[in-house]
Amino acid sequence: MDTLLQSSADLAGDRAVISRAEAVRPAVAQAATETEDGRRIAPSLLDELHRQKLFRLLLPKSSNGIETDPVTFFHVIETIARGDASTAWCLSQAGGCAMSAAYLDLPVAQAIFGNDPRAVLAWGPGPKVKAVECEGGYKVTGVWAFASGGRHATWLGAHCPLYKADGSPKLDADGRQQERTLLVRSSDVQWTDIWNTVGLRGTASDQFALTDFFVRADHSITRDFEKECREPGPLYRIGAGTCYQVGFSGVACGIARGALDDFIKTARNKVPRGSKYPLRDNAVVQSNLAQADIDVRAARAYLLQSMAAIWRDLNAGKTITVEQRITIRGAATNAIHKARAAVDTVYNAAGATAIFENHPLERRFRDIHTVTQQLQGRLSHFETVGAWMLGAEADLTFV
Repeated sequence: MDTLLQSSADLAGDRAVISRAEAVRPAVAQAATETEDGRRIAPSLLDELHRQKLFRLLLPKSSNGIETDPVTFFHVIETIARGDASTAWCLSQAGGCAMSAAYLDLPVAQAIFGNDPRAVLAWGPGPKVKAVECEGGYKVTGVWAFASGGRHATWLGAHCPLYKADGSPKLDADGRQQERTLLVRSSDVQWTDIWNTVGLRGTASDQFALTDFFVRADHSITRDFEKECREPGPLYRIGAGTCYQVGFSGVACGIARGALDDFIKTARNKVPRGSKYPLRDNAVVQSNLAQADIDVRAARAYLLQSMAAIWRDLNAGKTITVEQRITIRGAATNAIHKARAAVDTVYNAAGATAIFENHPLERRFRDIHTVTQQLQGRLSHFETVGAWMLGAEADLTFV
């Protein structure tokens, strides 16, 4: 019984932190249309998110962060996503990025994060980028896209392969080209507005560029948490990649829970054309709704149970293993796709009612299908998990 009670407590997360999200969720929902139309988090809502310190969930306490656990992080992101998926996505992205403070020298981390209560770091991939070594740091050139939340960020991360001053690649001991993420002020980049998308419109995941821009060496990090992390806490023995998986699956589960709730309200009153009875009396609708709800709850529980078990190991002083990272990758991808299936079920059952912009299911549908198109929703992650299970060669790049 004690074990079961402990497990239940582990799954519930830190209620004091989660209550911050619950307090702001009505404002998130109220600002959702403004966020969507402006393709930015609404300014008044941004102020409230900062007031509740929701951009500092995974930031070290040494930099005035909350340094919460991944289970609590999931609950917070899921709660916000019930109000608006774009806002939740930005918070999830910022949470993982804020873990960078654990890899910076403390004075630099304080200057970037600790001394600025509105500090936000954002980043995105860039296919043709480089950082060339020079005295005191690097000269950075390239274009980076999908920088979710970049328009309200104070700093941006430019992930680059490294080159020596003579232009040759800088290699590590194994002969692989070294890479680092260079941190620059958001005011120093050139922006291009590219974010005209089906869903998650409010994330402002635009494109930024730098040309031969100098970045100090102490403003760079490696995303390999095992190499340069200076923080001793269990959160920083996980790595941002796993926290991203947990957070973005929280976005998906929040969308699904919101969609299920929206549909129930619709089905209780809607009488489909040609029918004498409301949707709620249709046996097929009843059965499909129940199965969709159970599928989301089961996927969510598997993810939370897996993460809670790993968190207990980390608190005991252990470091996350590849097998545990594989487990979270599979659980997170599964949760995202079970959430997508649930949204599809209720969207289809709602009929033409759901196609109008003034109905919440219309946005839920677009948002969840944008989530599944992103890196975290790739179906190929299941191939990685299956290959690992079978002892075959597995690509662990995104595990």
